Amino acid sequence: MITIIYRLIVAMVIALVGWNLFTEEKLTGQLNCAMVLIPLILRVLMIK
Repeated sequence: MITIIYRLIVAMVIALVGWNLFTEEKLTGQLNCAMVLIPLILRVLMIK
């Protein structure tokens, strides 16, 4: 049960960071968002 809640929270954070990735105008901001998304996606897929 806790794993499902954890995955939902991480998925919500991924959605918010992904939205910020596409609304960001500066390339450095987009790269920062992409670097944050990689570990989050791995966490939601439960890959170490």
